[in-house]
Parts: sequence; C-alpha cells; structure tokens
Amino acid sequence: MSQQDAGFMVVIPARFASTRLPGKPLLDIAGMPMIQHVYQRACESDANAVVIATDDERIAHVAQGFGARVVMTRTDHQSGTDRIQEVAASLGLPAHAVVVNVQGDEPLIPPATINQVAANLQKHPDAGISSLFHTIHNATELHNANAVKVVTDAQGYALYFSRSALPWQDSEPVHGKRHIGIYAYRVATLNSFVSWPRSLLEVSERLEQLRAMHHGVRIIMDEAVQKVPAGVDTPDDLEAVRQFLTDSELP
Repeated sequence: MSQQDAGFMVVIPARFASTRLPGKPLLDIAGMPMIQHVYQRACESDANAVVIATDDERIAHVAQGFGARVVMTRTDHQSGTDRIQEVAASLGLPAHAVVVNVQGDEPLIPPATINQVAANLQKHPDAGISSLFHTIHNATELHNANAVKVVTDAQGYALYFSRSALPWQDSEPVHGKRHIGIYAYRVATLNSFVSWPRSLLEVSERLEQLRAMHHGVRIIMDEAVQKVPAGVDTPDDLEAVRQFLTDSELP
C-alpha cells in the first residue's frame, strides 16, 4: 500500500440552519468563528487534506477567508453523512479511500482522536466504519437519553447502539460505553449508505449508524485516546467552550 493510499481526508460538514443556535458555525469563540477552530484542530491531525462541506455561501465565504478548502453541496441532505458522500463523489475519491467526519460544532476535538479513528479503520479491512467511545462510570450518564451507548464484542466491533441504558444495570458499580460521534468511513461504505432507506431501528433510536449495521456493515470501536469534550448544541454549551478557551489562554 502506498503512503497516499494509507492516508485519509477529513470532511467537516457545516450547516447554517440550527434551531437552538442559528448560524452556529459562524458564532464567535475567542475571536474566531467556531468552524475555524474545528478546521484548525483537523489540520493538526495527520490528514492528507481537510475540506469544509457546506450548502451556505456565508459559511463558504468565511471559510475561504481563513484559507480553508470548501466544497459546496446540495441543500436537501438529511444528514452530515449524506453531505460527506457527495463530497467524496465530487472529488472522485476511490472506493478504498478513508474519510473522517468531524462535526462542525466540535471546536475542542483532539487531533489525536481524528488520527485514531482513521488508523483503526485502516487496520480493520473487514470494517466499513470506525468510531470511538468513553467509559461510563455513573448511573446518571448511563440513563441519559442524550448519551448514546454502545456495546461491543470481544474483537471490539459494535453489537448495538442505543439511547437507553445499555447494558441494563440496576446495581453498582456502573459500567458502559458512551459513543463519541466521530466516524471514519470507507468511501465504498458511504456510497452504499446513501442508497439505503432508513431502517426501523434507525428511526426508533434516531441513530443513523444503525442503518449501516442493519445492512451488515461492521463498525470497529475503540476507547478514545484523549477525552473528547462535548460539542456545541445549546447557548450554554457555547458559553462553556468560550470560558474554557479564555481560561486556557490565561498565564
């Protein structure tokens, strides 16, 4: 395998529309738009290329202003996965290429975890997707529907994802795995994924990775080498990230 074949690309899907935080990718954090923080973290990884995928000219203009490569996409995508597949197709990426999806609202994403999820997929040729988890140690997190749980087999492949407590536990000590929403895909998997209708489990759990599993795609999981801070979904999240970065810059 050549060095080029062994590399990977990062695609950052970025939408302007957001119910709770309109224009979220362009909101200011420590003097820079959020999408620029994400882009810089991705550029600190070992990716061969980093691309911002958007359907909004305002995001494209700002991103190009700080030197990012931008690919304009359709406006009717149902998910970031669909948007990433369009980028892969428009760039003519081969079926074996690895693409990492870094969400545009993850300004604190550790570059090491981007490398980790790409390397894990490259090391497991029978997997079509790779992702990460943190270990759960408390019942509150285990039973939080906003914390997606995953169970894995002896080789580390995902058996199921759920918003419910998984596995079920009613006594201490609590144990579990909280899924972290960073993915690496093979382009062949992306191409198949967008051709499949939504599965019943995907609709029930509101977790699109279950569509891939429904069709037999194997997802290799691993515990994140660094803690991945929460993304920005609410005004409180935004203020927390702003405060974190302000405190980090103090002498």
